[in-house]
Amino acid sequence: MPETLFGAYSALFVAAFVAATIVPAQSELLLATLLAAGQFETSALLAAATAGNVFPASERAMKRAEAWFTRFGPAVLLLSWLPIVGDPLTLIAGMLRMRLVPVLVIVTIAKGGRYLLLAMAILGWLG
Repeated sequence: MPETLFGAYSALFVAAFVAATIVPAQSELLLATLLAAGQFETSALLAAATAGNVFPASERAMKRAEAWFTRFGPAVLLLSWLPIVGDPLTLIAGMLRMRLVPVLVIVTIAKGGRYLLLAMAILGWLG
């Protein structure tokens, strides 16, 4: 893979990773820019963004996530793509010792789905 392409995918991964923390970052904006450029593999961009976006949260967000988890169970992980409360949901799942594979599957569907919808909108696949 040429260095420039690797750099773009890496930058998107890092942006998505940072966006999963309390630091304000817009991985969606970078994804949109890279998609609009038309020089990158859509599936690789989606994979980089999704992989980078699974991570940490504040104590307040953790308490909110715990309440949601208690009320709705594992299905609430489908909301893991949401800002602020999404990542605490995944941490609560870990604290509750949910099996890793089901958590990863649900969270990947949720976070990957957000990036997929964005890509579809940018590339005109929604109509």
